[in-house]
Amino acid sequence: MTGGSNSGLADIEVPRMGFIGTVGLVLHPERTCAPIVEAVVRWSRARGTKVVGLAAEVARIGCDAIPVEAEEMTTSADLMISLGGDGTMLRAMRLATGGHAPVLGVNVGRLGFLAEVDIPELPGALDAIDAHRFTVEARSGVHARFGDAQETALNDVVLLRSPGHKSAAVAVRVQGEPFVAYTADAVVVATPTGSTAYSFSAGGPIVSPNAEGLLVTPVAPHAAFNRSVFLSSGERLELEVLPHSGDLAVEADGRLVGRVAPGGVVEVTMLPAAAHVVRLGRTTFYQRAQRKLRLTGSAEHG
Repeated sequence: MTGGSNSGLADIEVPRMGFIGTVGLVLHPERTCAPIVEAVVRWSRARGTKVVGLAAEVARIGCDAIPVEAEEMTTSADLMISLGGDGTMLRAMRLATGGHAPVLGVNVGRLGFLAEVDIPELPGALDAIDAHRFTVEARSGVHARFGDAQETALNDVVLLRSPGHKSAAVAVRVQGEPFVAYTADAVVVATPTGSTAYSFSAGGPIVSPNAEGLLVTPVAPHAAFNRSVFLSSGERLELEVLPHSGDLAVEADGRLVGRVAPGGVVEVTMLPAAAHVVRLGRTTFYQRAQRKLRLTGSAEHG
């Protein structure tokens, strides 16, 4: 209760006891999410909270979420909800970097590896989160600096052979010392989260998200050494584009973010706990990996 006024109930402030004060929405760029968004808005109104969304996405679907810019969402949201697949989830995690909000992944369409719930489970999930019945899982990121550019990714940073150019010839330096050189179609630097993405398709290992480090994997290597290398979180990694390499594209979480020419160096560092994802205890990382990667064999023996 505020002040000493006798003006009645209008002067009584009832503080919210739930976890969620503001929900931030990140939407799939193409799929229609309007009915799900409206369900979140109705849930929010019933509990005196608010829902914000990125201005361009809110305008596209014409929903009642409050339009904001990315920076305001990062600083104001108590919970971010990703409505889409793994690409949308990664974008939400990048937006959450630097803020305090964990990210809840809601699968819209095909099975998302990073999603925690499907659409019918969303209201119950919001109830559980608001009642503090959830845990958070820290996910590391990777930061790349090359020339005047710098980028952050949650899955991976990739140096990729450009069409029509020679193969990627990349020297790997650890703590300033040369370690190995790859000649390949690409070289992937993945976080543990990204170990089940491009790196896995190139033959790299599955790494638990509880591990802290960076995984370097060549794609279609042309040299005798064709194995992945896993570095600890504190080790400094540099990727030097060798003189006999072609020009290379630089991708961060699948987005083209720049190019490096022979002689260029990409400095890569790990960002511990760059983002946090919501876990409701329904599945483990290994169960999700089994489903998404369709792992069969020894786990199903009789």
